Amino acid sequence: MDKYTRTEQPAIPQEAFDWYDEYAHGGIDRRTFLARLGSLAVAGLTVGMITDALLPNYALAEQVSFNDDTIKASYVEFDSPKGHGKGRGYLVVPRELQGKAPVVLVVHENRGLNPYIEDVARRLAKLGYVAFAPDALHSLGGYPGNDDDGRDMQKSLDPAKIEQDFIAAAQFLKTHQLSSGKLGVVGFCYGGYISNMLAATLPDAVNAAVPFYGTPAKTGIENIKAPLLLQFAELDERVNASWPDYEATLKANKVDYQAFVYPGVNHGFHNDSTARYDKGAAELAWSRTVEFFNKHLKA
Repeated sequence: MDKYTRTEQPAIPQEAFDWYDEYAHGGIDRRTFLARLGSLAVAGLTVGMITDALLPNYALAEQVSFNDDTIKASYVEFDSPKGHGKGRGYLVVPRELQGKAPVVLVVHENRGLNPYIEDVARRLAKLGYVAFAPDALHSLGGYPGNDDDGRDMQKSLDPAKIEQDFIAAAQFLKTHQLSSGKLGVVGFCYGGYISNMLAATLPDAVNAAVPFYGTPAKTGIENIKAPLLLQFAELDERVNASWPDYEATLKANKVDYQAFVYPGVNHGFHNDSTARYDKGAAELAWSRTVEFFNKHLKA
């Protein structure tokens, strides 16, 4: 399926991407976001055209069909006594798996388990991993089917309990009957933060972590043992502002890390359901992610 590329995108001004990021992360409400878009005088573009390009179209975000006959997918629950009591996530397993395999926790953005994140889990299962993508919104009935409501729902939950749910999910996956004992974590946006947090909070459980445009853990960075592969977007000023201090701490504690900044792209460039998607940067970042997991989880 053809995806957005930078040359195929409408000529959307950078301000629109910046305002979308602000809106998506709670800095402004939807009315303010749309009012700002209405202030843009761009030839040939209407507010509707801009919002259609910026907001997710999940029909575009399926690289691996949920009907793919080489994988098996199901929704499973896990205990989360320090979080919301019970958690639930999307477990994807290679159909021909013999014995055990490395496991990867896939962590969604700030809006629940949407189709894009489920597809990322399927991509990993196609590569031989057992992938598990929890839904932070399970205690509220799960991802509601659209990102606006999902974002509001996630915002309504206690952040500390959400973190405990992901800690419980990582421990569940690490000790799963199909797990080889090697645990990787990959997350996007809020999930990037959770990836960093899990590496800091569970230093003896996490074997490799790949945060995509995620901020650092609030505490415990000095405890990180796992190698990190950090992926950043050049135009993502909000997240990038946290990197110099984070990098200094990683260096001071001799953490094995690599960091890549992808030029000319926005926060969310890996998400192939919106115009923020950049095909070249996303494919390069993903190939690096796969190589990194193969090195640290399959060896």
